[in-house]
Amino acid sequence: MQKIVLLNPKGGSGKTTIATNLASYFAVSGLRPTLMDLDAQGSSTRWLAKRAKGQEPIHGIAGYERNSRVTRSFATRLPLDSQRLVVDTPAALEPQSLPDITRNATAILVPVLPSDIDIHAAAQCISDLLLIAKVRRDEHRIAVIANRAKKNTLMYKSLMKFLETLRIPVVTTLRDSQSYIRVAESGAGLFEMKPTQVREDLEQWLPLVGWLAQRRPIPLQAGAPAMTSLLRSSAIAPTAEATPGATAPMTAPLRG
Repeated sequence: MQKIVLLNPKGGSGKTTIATNLASYFAVSGLRPTLMDLDAQGSSTRWLAKRAKGQEPIHGIAGYERNSRVTRSFATRLPLDSQRLVVDTPAALEPQSLPDITRNATAILVPVLPSDIDIHAAAQCISDLLLIAKVRRDEHRIAVIANRAKKNTLMYKSLMKFLETLRIPVVTTLRDSQSYIRVAESGAGLFEMKPTQVREDLEQWLPLVGWLAQRRPIPLQAGAPAMTSLLRSSAIAPTAEATPGATAPMTAPLRG
């Protein structure tokens, strides 16, 4: 089992886009993913609902919901055959929630946009991961994704210079592409599209999936509750049972 957490307390950084595309990549790779949606907006859950019959299955857990008819441990249990858990987190997370969210995480991905506001938010997020969640640099679990970036701009160069000072790897740079919007509307992912249509975007994802492949799996017990302590936390305010995994194609990242 690999647990991959998409994290950035600032909204609009691309967490849902990356989470859904990762889940779809794992699905077409035969790795039986679970996509856990902790954001009350439910963007990842809606994306799953759009997937068509015949597409590779992705199990969904709507971690932001609550259902009084079932226990939390039942609602958030992982399928017995799940090999990848992708966690889409909400904006405005309290720093005190980070230890629960990142516990046993194989990888913590922080998407960052090339703007002064986003750079400041990313710096605070990484600082909280190091100081509050106690994630050590030498564990090599944190990585940054430069999102919606144009490499020839001054702001992009400023972003990369800043990220170098953090001593946190920048695993890839994703361009601002309409492909993500098109695939998101159909509940699919980039890796489910014809390569000729999204070739440039796919090339930018290869360093990320390669880096993730090198992370050591953790002993998460399949069939057990996923992040039960987190889901009971008032900081996340969960409210429902797991939604069944829908079968459908992967699409390009949603702009979440």
